[in-house]
Amino acid sequence: MGLSEDHLRASCDALAACEPAFAAAIGRVGYPAPRLRARGYATLLRTILGQQVSVASAEAVWRKLSSVVGDATDPAVIALATDEQLRSAGLSRQKASYARSLADEVTSGRLDLAALPANDEEAIAALTQVKGIGRWSAEIYLLFAEGRADIWPAGDLAVQIEVGRILGHDTRPGEKLTREVAEAWRPHRGAAAIFAWHHYGAGADAAPV
Repeated sequence: MGLSEDHLRASCDALAACEPAFAAAIGRVGYPAPRLRARGYATLLRTILGQQVSVASAEAVWRKLSSVVGDATDPAVIALATDEQLRSAGLSRQKASYARSLADEVTSGRLDLAALPANDEEAIAALTQVKGIGRWSAEIYLLFAEGRADIWPAGDLAVQIEVGRILGHDTRPGEKLTREVAEAWRPHRGAAAIFAWHHYGAGADAAPV
């Protein structure tokens, strides 16, 4: 799933047409690459593992988890794993609790990741019922795994930094302002977020000219 390359380019072009600062930023760093993830339990579990750690650290924990418990993509396997197994794979006590909670929600049928509500806010509400899934994690999942085009993770620090940089703000806008300025970007806010991360990755080259 996720937003395809063609969809991203078309949305970025639409953003550039309504916001000259986006056009200038695209001219500096180019179009972003797609961020595609599979829909389902494994991606949501990996999102939990990636909370507050680097991508490399999250990947290392995922590999270790798979080696310790077997098929980590199967929620039934995680549900049956002991605390000692999860901790030995590198999960903190808190993340072990979150992983087990997610597995229980999926195996019980209370959370059906194949049939989340079509309304974005309702889908976010369904996901955040799971222990350990906050709004940011829900938004990241819906954007990368379901390709929902108007998801806007305004609470993401890198998104805030780059919105401020792209728009020429003197200071980083907070979540409230980041959400407000993006209202004009509907229904392309998902592409705006992916472009913001792309712009952030460009580092010094992305400084306004």
